[in-house]
Amino acid sequence: MKQWVTAQDGLDNLRLVEAETPSPKEGEVLVKINTVSLNYRDTEVIMGLYGHHVSIGHTKDLVPCSDICGTITESNSPAWKTGQRVMAIFNQTHLTGQVREKDLSSGLGLPLPGCLAEYRCFPASGLVAVPDYLKDEEASTLPIAAVTAWMAINGQRPLGHHAQNSNGAETVLIQGTGGVAIAGLQIAHAAGLKVIITSSSDEKLARAAKLGADAGINYREHPDWAAEVMRLTSNAGADIIFENGGAQTLRQSFDCVAWGGLIDCIGYLSGKEAVVGEQLHTNVLALRRNVTLKGILNGSKERFEEMVGFYEKEGVRPVVGRVFGFEEAKEGLKYLFSGGHFGKVVVRVA
Repeated sequence: MKQWVTAQDGLDNLRLVEAETPSPKEGEVLVKINTVSLNYRDTEVIMGLYGHHVSIGHTKDLVPCSDICGTITESNSPAWKTGQRVMAIFNQTHLTGQVREKDLSSGLGLPLPGCLAEYRCFPASGLVAVPDYLKDEEASTLPIAAVTAWMAINGQRPLGHHAQNSNGAETVLIQGTGGVAIAGLQIAHAAGLKVIITSSSDEKLARAAKLGADAGINYREHPDWAAEVMRLTSNAGADIIFENGGAQTLRQSFDCVAWGGLIDCIGYLSGKEAVVGEQLHTNVLALRRNVTLKGILNGSKERFEEMVGFYEKEGVRPVVGRVFGFEEAKEGLKYLFSGGHFGKVVVRVA
C-alpha cells in the first residue's frame, strides 16, 4: 500500500512511500481509508511545531493526519462487520469522561501513526459508525472539527439545556470560517442558538449567512470587533465564544463575553505568545464578568456518538470546501495552511 510520511521537518518534505498492508490482531479491524479530512494540527505536526503538549514527543517518519472515513475490509472483533463504514476517534483511548494525559499518547497522527494511508488497523473501540446519509467526504470531517465544536457548545452542560437570556436564545460568537468554526455554526444554528461569526472576507461571511449565521463581522473593517458584538447583542455580550485566534483575539473576547459566559480556547491562529503591553491579567479579565475560560481538546467517543445522533436527527451535512486526490495530499495541506479555505479540506484516498 501507499502512505505519506513526515520527519516533522516541513510540508515540502512530506513523502509518499510504499509500505506493507497491515493485518488486524485480535480485537482489531482493517480499514480501507476512503477519505481523510485535514486539520491545522496536521500542518503543525508536519512542520515540527506541535510542541505544547510536552508528553507527546517527536516521532521520525510518522504517518500524519487523524480524521478518516473508511470501510472495514477485515474484522477480528465481534463489534464490527466487513463492509461497515467507520470514522476513527482522535485519541484512541478517550472513550468517556474528561480527557487525561495518558489519552494523549493514543492520539492519531502523533504520537501514534496517523491515517494518510490506503489502509490502517484500528482497535474496535477506536471507531464510530458513519450515518448512512453522509458521504465519505462529509463523514471524515467529524472526528476533530465537529467534535471540538460540539464540546465547545455542549461540553459544560447537558444537550439541549441552553439558557434563555434577556435577548432570547443564547448567542454564540465564532471566530473565522475554518473547519471547527463552520461546524460550530451548523451545530449552534440547528440547536436554535443565535450565531455571530467573524471573518476578513465579506464573501465568506455571505456564505456563513446562508448556513444560518445571524450576523457577520468583517474584522478588517471593524478592528474593534468586540464593540460590534456588544452592539449586536444590545450590550449583553456573547454567551459562548469560540476563541480560535489566541494572542491577538483573547482580550477582545473578554471584552464581549456575557456575564457568566464561556470562552472556549480552541486555537491560536493569531499567535501563541502573549501580547506585549496588555494591562490586565487574565485573572482580572475572568473575574470582571464571572467568565469561564475552558481549554477544548476534542471529546470522548461517547460524546462523538452523542453528536452523531444530533447530526442524524437534524440532518446536518458538514461543509467540505475542497477535495484533493491522494497524490495531491501535500498540496491539500499547503492549501489548508494558507488559510483560504471555508469549511473542511479533504483528501480522497480510495
